[in-house]
Amino acid sequence: MPLPATLPACCSSFPPHSSPPPPPPPPPTTTTSSCFLSTTWNKKTHFNLKSRPTPRRLMTPSAVSIEKETPETHRPPTFLRESETRGDVRDRFEKMIREAQDSVCQAIEAADGGGSFKEDVWSRPGGGGGISRVLQDGAVWEKAGVNVSVVYGVMPPEAYRAANPSTASDHKPGPVPFFAAGISSVLHPKNPFAPTLHFNYRYFETDAPKDAPGAPRSWWFGGGTDLTPAYIFEEDVKHFHSIQKNACDKFDPTFYPRFKKWCDDYFYIKHRDERRGLGGIFFDDLNDHDQEMLLAFATECANSVVPAYIPIIERRKDTPFTDRHKAWQQLRRGRYVEFNLVYDRGTTFGLKTGGRIESILVSLPLTARWEYDHKPEPGSEEWKLLDACINPKEWI
Repeated sequence: MPLPATLPACCSSFPPHSSPPPPPPPPPTTTTSSCFLSTTWNKKTHFNLKSRPTPRRLMTPSAVSIEKETPETHRPPTFLRESETRGDVRDRFEKMIREAQDSVCQAIEAADGGGSFKEDVWSRPGGGGGISRVLQDGAVWEKAGVNVSVVYGVMPPEAYRAANPSTASDHKPGPVPFFAAGISSVLHPKNPFAPTLHFNYRYFETDAPKDAPGAPRSWWFGGGTDLTPAYIFEEDVKHFHSIQKNACDKFDPTFYPRFKKWCDDYFYIKHRDERRGLGGIFFDDLNDHDQEMLLAFATECANSVVPAYIPIIERRKDTPFTDRHKAWQQLRRGRYVEFNLVYDRGTTFGLKTGGRIESILVSLPLTARWEYDHKPEPGSEEWKLLDACINPKEWI
């Protein structure tokens, strides 16, 4: 959540003291590509390259981890091999995510008015690399990360099965050739009236020989953009969802209702019976349309992040607030942490496969809060947010 990202990834009308039924599961999938991508594109965070020891391959008792990154001093024009075909889907997807990273970071820095991103570039011995950018403790943002990665090579079978839990247990593939590229971001503002944003868009291929047991040759797209406020401003939420719908409607009128529900279902904190936030869109393992169409769709979604989010930040970043408002924001940040550590597939995959812990947890906020048995006063602004997280609403 899902940087985990990528990045690494939230209230209805049930009677008091009753438990709502669990939401229906998201559309069935055969793989969970977000697990792998959310960890692979977060190999660097907020560290000084000169002071950091040379990374080495990490072994865990139960599995071989994905190879560790090597710090680089220069940003390459591409992370693809020289032999890669220029102009194909891999090449154009990399170009798209790197342009999206630049545009989002420029917009974040402009809105912050003083903070700047620390950039780390890394390469991966098995193939590829990434660019991680973190802005921490700025004027507007407590923590903002925008990461891209393009990695490929051979995935250990343990990693493939961790990323694809639906793989039959009696099918145990050998090492699986793969390609994975994506952009992932989590943006945590300081002001409790300014919402957190998460987005990630990714492309994944497995290149195992045709009909290889447990690891068929395949490709798919995944991603989404979702909003996590502490307070509801209806005009903000409607604006955000309208931008998501407009992006979807350019390609298929069924996309927005389908992916909006998928988002509500995915960011569900089961032990709380509530969502992490107010949703947006989310999809995974998407390959039921033409590849060119889905590439264009992912590009449109990534390009919609700035117009969907920055106008909300500009309206709310300087809103006066009290200690009570800040405490509520911290409690909602606690929910964010709970979801990411307990349910987010990217986070759990990274932890299971021995990934770099700082990269896996970079999506978490600097600060969060847990109060014993906290209940907002019925009818309060805090209660309204909680109600909307328990009962997903149709905002547009």
